Parts: sequence; C-alpha cells; structure tokens
Amino acid sequence: MNKHLAKAFARKIVILAGPESPHSMQRRIIWKTYNFTRFYCQLDQKACFESERTLTLVGDSDDPLYADVPRPPRKMSERKPYPTPMKVLIQRAKEEKEARKAQPCRMLEEPPDNGLLVPELVEVAHQVYRARQSVLFGLSKLLQVVPVQRCRFCSEVHIGHAGHEIRTCTGPNSGFRSASHVWKKGGVQDVVSFPKCFHLYDRVGKPRVGHDERYRIPRIPAILELCIQAGLEIDEYPTKRRTRPVYCIEGRIVDFEMVNKMDEMDRNSYPGIVDTLVDPDVGTNMEELRNSASPSHTNCVDKSSDKVGKSLTELSSTTMGSWFEMISGAKNIMEKYSVKTCGYCLEVQVGPKGHKVRMCKASKHQSRNGLHAWQEATIEDFVGLNYVWHVRDVNCPALDNNLKRYYGKAPAVVELCVQAGAPVPDEYRSMMRLDVASPERDEVDLVA
Repeated sequence: MNKHLAKAFARKIVILAGPESPHSMQRRIIWKTYNFTRFYCQLDQKACFESERTLTLVGDSDDPLYADVPRPPRKMSERKPYPTPMKVLIQRAKEEKEARKAQPCRMLEEPPDNGLLVPELVEVAHQVYRARQSVLFGLSKLLQVVPVQRCRFCSEVHIGHAGHEIRTCTGPNSGFRSASHVWKKGGVQDVVSFPKCFHLYDRVGKPRVGHDERYRIPRIPAILELCIQAGLEIDEYPTKRRTRPVYCIEGRIVDFEMVNKMDEMDRNSYPGIVDTLVDPDVGTNMEELRNSASPSHTNCVDKSSDKVGKSLTELSSTTMGSWFEMISGAKNIMEKYSVKTCGYCLEVQVGPKGHKVRMCKASKHQSRNGLHAWQEATIEDFVGLNYVWHVRDVNCPALDNNLKRYYGKAPAVVELCVQAGAPVPDEYRSMMRLDVASPERDEVDLVA
C-alpha cells in the first residue's frame, strides 16, 4: 500500500515539475519519495505500537504475575529517575514558600520535622535492627553450605558452586573475553550491601555535614542510621532527643528548648554523651529504649543459640522472613524519615538534607564542584538488593548464554535462601520466570 502511494506521488511530482535540469529533478524526486515512505512507515509503526500497548494493558492490567526481570543497569551518565514526579516537587515547593510568607514564625507540628520522634515507628526501628542482625547471621551460616561466586572484574554475582556462562561482563578488557565473567569466591558483602552515610547527632538543628567535617564524623550503615533517627538507642552513636517541637522562622529552624551545659558544646565537634530525656509523646524514657535496643548482646545471642540446632531449611526460611521484615519496616520508616541519594552515584544520606562533602566522582561532577546531586531515595538505593540469575536445578549444567531470555532473576538473598531449601516467595515468582519452560541446549536453533 505504501509503495503504491509513493509511486503515485513520484509520478505527480514528475508531471508538475517545471523546467529544470534532469539531475536536480531526479534528486528532488528521490528525496521526496524517501521522506514520503518514511512518514507512512512511522505511522504504521506507531499504530502497531499503540495496538500492542492496548492489548497489553487490557490483558495484564489485573494480573501482576508476569512482571519482567529487572532492567540492566543504567549508564553512568544518566541520572536516576525521580520517585516523585518533578511537577509534584515543584508544587510542594510553591506551597511551602506561600506558607512561610503567610506565617513567617510558626511551630512545626508534624514529627519528625519538628525534632520529635514518631511514636508508632519506635518499635518498628527496633524490629528492623533485629531483623538486620538476623539476616547477617543467617547469611553467614548459609554461605557455608551454598557458595557464592563473584566476577573479578565487575559487580556480577552468582549463587551456586559454578558461575554461569552468560556474557554480561562490563569490566576491564571484557571485549577480549567476549564479555565472559571470571569467577572467584564471594562473601556476605556480595549477597547484600548496606551503603554507609554520615551519622547525625542533631538531624534537625544541624542536618548537613560540611566538607571539613568528613573525617571527624563517623560513617555507619544507612539502615542503622535510619533506625537511630527513628528511636533506636546505641551507646556508640549518640543522638539528640527533644521534648519540645522546634520553630521555623522564615525557613530557618530555631530551637527554643532549654539546653544544659552539655548541649552548649560546639556542634562542630562530635559529642560523646547522650541526653537521657523523657519524651511525652512516646511515653517511655530513653534508658528503657536503650535496654530494649541492645539485641547485639542479648537477643542476638539467644537467637544465635537457637538457630544452631535448626535445620538448613528452617534457617533459610527464618533468614528470608527476617529479610522481608527488614525491607517492609525500612519502607515504613522512609515514609516519615527522609532519605537522600545522589542522582548519579551510590552515595546515600539519612536526614532532611544531603551533606556538603565534595566526594562525587560520577558524571558532570565538575560542574557541581564535586557535590552530590541529591534527590529522594528508594529502598533499592538504601539496601543493595543485587539481583542475580535464578537457577532452577543446581545439578544441571551452568546457565547458557543463548538461553538467557528464558531465565529469571531474584535478589541474591532470596536466591540463596531458595537454593538452601526455603519456599519461593509469591512476590518473586514472576521475576524468577517459574512458568517459563526453557529449551535444552541442542534445541536453541529450533526455537524462533
């Protein structure tokens, strides 16, 4: 159809063409014919895409069981997508600006922006901390039975006795190896990663860490810092607890609460004593929280002694349950306590604002003088899920590169627990492609 229209259009041009050289007329006809054909091809492709999209939306809108495997990592020059649309962020900024103009001096009422704790999230913070300790203990035991392989040149990880044959290596000199991985033994840090951030003594009064303070302020796992800000008490990392909300005067946070001599110390130096104050909203003092927040010395020891006698299946199921408890609890806390991440690198900071340490080496860092491009973080930025290829049968040969479109993926923790005997969770059944039958190696050429 498109070819006939193009020919008719070319004949019409030849008839209507005026007196000009044959060579220029031929070039003009070819150019117009090419653009005409290209225009109709684009229309056909667009119509085909819309029809496929309509069929997909109609067929799979109510069936979430066929989610695809995670997309490959983005390019380092591309910025991370915003979890909240930019239009919504601009609208929020305008509303906050109008509220400051209407009421320059106001008391912040909503915790944790006013410096107080969120009462219902204090126990969640303790649960997340205990779940993290349980996950690390379970992984250290499971790795003694199910080995982990990691590539020597890139961040690829594989769960099993032998690495896969899928050619996805992007490390140095990967082209000489045809993108094949070179495997070595991995550890717990390859299965799950917890990025570190700066610890904040006062998340409201001094939410930013300066560049000159980068060596004086300790860096701890971000999930641990989130639990501390949400109500967890650890002696090694003290934090300030308020009993009265702070005020906002023309956009600046002002604290009128009476402070003692300990709080009058220079905020640039790292204090070593924590206040034992009573929070009326929480209804419990900080000493009781500290006693209940010491699972590393009490609860974890009891859990460790209990897990020694458990079988491998029970241990893997318990570890997976703790993993989901940690992820769900962290998501609940992140809804109230803000977490920031750099849009170009892996840096994370827990608090209302990002730090000012000039340590970014990602794309376009020269234009920012090494500062990070802070934006809202997601759970994947907060806890490294590290997706790996799913192995259905550990006794079968290694995963073949020609059959990679039939393989699924899963977080490394889930894959490790599943290979150790835990049941497959419903959340990752579609991602693991359990309903897809992969052909044999000698049947690859027979598959379309």
